[in-house]
Amino acid sequence: MKRVKFIHAADLHLDSPMVGLKSLPPTIFSRLKESTFVALERIVNKAIEEKVDFVILAGDLFDSEDRSIKAQTRLRNEMKRLQTHGIPVFAIHGNHDHLEGSWAHLDMPENVHIFSTDVERKVYKTASGLHIHLYGFSYPSRHVFERKIVDYRKEEDADFHIGILHGNIEGNHDHGNYAPFSLKELLDKDFDYWALGHIHKRMILSQDPPVIYPGNTQGRNRKETGIKGGYLIVLEEGKKSFEFFPTSDCVWIEKEINVSEVNGFEQLYLTCKSVIDAERENKTGILLKLHLTKLLKEINPSERDILNDLLEALQEDEREEASFVWPYAVTAEEQCIWDKETLANQTDFYGELFRLSEEPVELERGLDLLYQHPQARKFLNPLTDEEKKEMIRYAESFLVEQLLKE
Repeated sequence: MKRVKFIHAADLHLDSPMVGLKSLPPTIFSRLKESTFVALERIVNKAIEEKVDFVILAGDLFDSEDRSIKAQTRLRNEMKRLQTHGIPVFAIHGNHDHLEGSWAHLDMPENVHIFSTDVERKVYKTASGLHIHLYGFSYPSRHVFERKIVDYRKEEDADFHIGILHGNIEGNHDHGNYAPFSLKELLDKDFDYWALGHIHKRMILSQDPPVIYPGNTQGRNRKETGIKGGYLIVLEEGKKSFEFFPTSDCVWIEKEINVSEVNGFEQLYLTCKSVIDAERENKTGILLKLHLTKLLKEINPSERDILNDLLEALQEDEREEASFVWPYAVTAEEQCIWDKETLANQTDFYGELFRLSEEPVELERGLDLLYQHPQARKFLNPLTDEEKKEMIRYAESFLVEQLLKE
């Protein structure tokens, strides 16, 4: 039976400077700085453990064009580990580690095959005698806006065809629109697998054939939340499987806590502390943002520092250990406490606001604009009287809370 097994990872960003995080405790910051290299080691460990046929690294191996000697040395050492186990590596360079930059160059071992700046095919024969065609290219410069996908051409006489592409799927606006492509363009190539890179969020665009963004291997900031890693891929005749495996040593997490039943600072502190201790059971390094919802608090400027005080207290308690949980931010959605009669008596403005909210004709005027719209009205059903009352209650509450916060 024809069967090939390999690992697909991308966006290692080795030696990322972790910009804006130097306010962390020194031990945690050092751990985060080292995390991209730990992720690389875990990729190699997985490859050796699974006895894979090869490894694919789909771009942005390094964080910048002037890749550091440290990053190159660490990558070369890990590639040598794979070499001792007879595992080749097929890699491309992306927009971050393009080939136009100037740097002190360290050669990789012979098992590492780097694609050139033009789309090319590399042929590999596995130990079992299968012929694999791999197609890809490395970025010649940081900005590659051409649709390089048009240059990928399937060449026959292979058991499996694998495309490697560092680029942006159409419709995604979170990353630079480099080497753009559509899913249809990938599927039309009739490859057995597409190993993508560039987008740092894990995405499976197609199951058969598998078209996968593995995401980056280590979150580098608060926007890159969750466990990061790579994929173990098995291609067989008539069957394709893929399995995610984690590589991140430090994980960015956001937690939402409903504190509507919490009274007083001490209870608020203990509630947050219990969430932190629960996360510690995951036995990894965690950078945690807490978002408190329905925080019961009178609108009082003198109490505005409560979140800063809470964050400092939680950070003060944190122990510097392997399974650290560092709360780096606490935000809150405050539940405003207000009384309609009291506000109406305070100012004429609120009195007029509440008076208008009780007049259905004002709502009808607003709805007429929507229901008379030639496109929108086709998708709208008439509102019941109860639904209209609910809209008024919501609008009134929203306006008052926004005004009180200001």
